[in-house]
Amino acid sequence: MEDPIPETKPFLPPSIDKTRLLPGESYAYYSPCPPAISTAPETSTLTSTADPDSDLDSDYLILGVDEAGRGPVLGPMVYSAFYLPSKLHHSLLSTEYHFDDSKVLTATVRAKLMRILCTPDTKLHDSCGWAVKLLSPRDISSGMMRPADGVGGAYNLNAQAMDATIELIRGVVEERKMNVREVYIDTVGNPASYQKKLEMVFPSLRITVAKKADSLYPCVSAASVAAKVTRDVALEVCYEALNAPTGDSWGSGYPSDSKCVSWLRNNMDPVFGWGTECRFSWGTAKEMLELKGGEKVDWPVDEDNTQLMDFLLSSGGTAKGPDQELQEWFGKKTTEVL
Repeated sequence: MEDPIPETKPFLPPSIDKTRLLPGESYAYYSPCPPAISTAPETSTLTSTADPDSDLDSDYLILGVDEAGRGPVLGPMVYSAFYLPSKLHHSLLSTEYHFDDSKVLTATVRAKLMRILCTPDTKLHDSCGWAVKLLSPRDISSGMMRPADGVGGAYNLNAQAMDATIELIRGVVEERKMNVREVYIDTVGNPASYQKKLEMVFPSLRITVAKKADSLYPCVSAASVAAKVTRDVALEVCYEALNAPTGDSWGSGYPSDSKCVSWLRNNMDPVFGWGTECRFSWGTAKEMLELKGGEKVDWPVDEDNTQLMDFLLSSGGTAKGPDQELQEWFGKKTTEVL
């Protein structure tokens, strides 16, 4: 591997935006266009009919998509897209930099690859582009817990994953006009149905969806590394913000991790549960709230809220400020009651 980068301090990739991560927002990050492909044709693949196998059109790009953090109860789920010239696909990613499924690589190797990818004047940085979509625990849960008979119905994890994939591909192909012709995607579930849906959205792209794609296609391996490093650093940033005073470890964030379960139990508010770091739609969190100490709250139903609505819509409220009025309406946390 070329381009050794000294590791003087913990690496914070540019895909980590603390101002959005900590409040519980979902967001996307796109790397700058790589210098080696900044002069690629501006014609989008959605209108191109060139044959990817033609020697006369060998400068097209390939793109891989993978995710990290689908199963944890803590922290975000991260989808990543990674693209580069097709002629460099194997020689650069496999032979020179030895990308592989992120689960096979050690955390140290993953971090080193990510650091090189983000360092200008390295071959990896100058030849490759990447993007991530970070789905926050708050947004994952709010979608999954929507009433099935409500507007839009429940927004399950597979649908959220599909939308994240589509958003990343569109962001690279349509919005940034990258000359992508081939797309390789790792999937959880039926690859054939997943691929068919994506082909309907992107009819001019050659799309391959396969299980274990992160071990079959180097561009998917690279996407898995970008997703995994972003997910791991995001979890560390959230942990440091929440646990600086106590140092109570939450482990990997997976429900099967005893440290994670212990942290959830020890840091659970009896009414509000946890903050934006937790996926409330996960069974671990639900069970803990309902059966292991969570207090039952009966919210008002079908009551006449005319006075509250009049207050919110009016410019009055001079007797008491909005904060005091709303606080009295919704009540206080039990820890604030004297």
